[in-house]
Amino acid sequence: MKMIKHSHEESTGNMEVAQGALLGLVVENCLEITNCFPFPKHNDESMDEEEYQLAMMRRLRRVNVDHFHVGWYQSADVGNFLSLPLLESQYHYQTSIEESVVVIYDTQKSARGFLTVKAYRLTPQAIQMYKDNEFTPEALRNLKIGYESLFLEVPIVIKNSHLTNIMLSELADMIPEEEGTKFLDLGTASVLEGQLRCLMDRVDELNQEAIKFNRYQQQVIRQQQDKHRFLQKRSQENAARQAKDEPPLPEEDLNKLFRPIPVPQRLNPMIVSGQINTYSQHISQFCSQSLAKLYITQALQNAKEGKSAP
Repeated sequence: MKMIKHSHEESTGNMEVAQGALLGLVVENCLEITNCFPFPKHNDESMDEEEYQLAMMRRLRRVNVDHFHVGWYQSADVGNFLSLPLLESQYHYQTSIEESVVVIYDTQKSARGFLTVKAYRLTPQAIQMYKDNEFTPEALRNLKIGYESLFLEVPIVIKNSHLTNIMLSELADMIPEEEGTKFLDLGTASVLEGQLRCLMDRVDELNQEAIKFNRYQQQVIRQQQDKHRFLQKRSQENAARQAKDEPPLPEEDLNKLFRPIPVPQRLNPMIVSGQINTYSQHISQFCSQSLAKLYITQALQNAKEGKSAP
């Protein structure tokens, strides 16, 4: 509830991403998250973030609250959470605290009535990729890593206290009957529309990355052809000089004549592909119920128009 409250306050106030620390305990093979606190805002330069976190955990320990750091949380907007800063932050967390997780809370989808809380961890291939700090196509191919193997989703089980369950039951009884029977609410349609717009933007971005990589490949092929022509011309000149009993031309460093073209980093396209995959999964979940509601409402609207027609 603290995490959700913080995320909605940030999204409605200044449209910033809410971030905070997760506290809890590791019980056998289960990570129990029992508390959290928000990170200070980045525009506050007078506060050291590390000192702030240590001071918070020290004070929580004094009041006998779980104070072990087990990860962090971040808010997201319509499933848009996969980014380079998130990967780097989770890498630092997971290498320093092995059981760390990142919990993503989607404010827009939850506001429409679809609670979205998911936990992720970096895969061993992604951790090795960051350790090597090599994002070239050959390095990623050797690690056998792709957008589908960057993160591993961890199942979440939400458990409320007995007092919270009692409060929720009382709130459910207070809702009027007519307010709780809106089964044809088209809330899924607005969520679906937002995700489709974001998906189109990400596809355009991936297309731009593909154009850059294709341009790089064309430049490499053109450079290889220039090298081949240069070597052929040099060998012909040396053969002519040998026929005249002249010394061959001195060998030149090809890397100085033909500078290697820098390989474009493949991490950003991989992140964009992962975000497209996330959007596609979310859209597939909403399509069936949204289309069913739209067809039902269309039939009701047609029937209403047919009755009102003279």
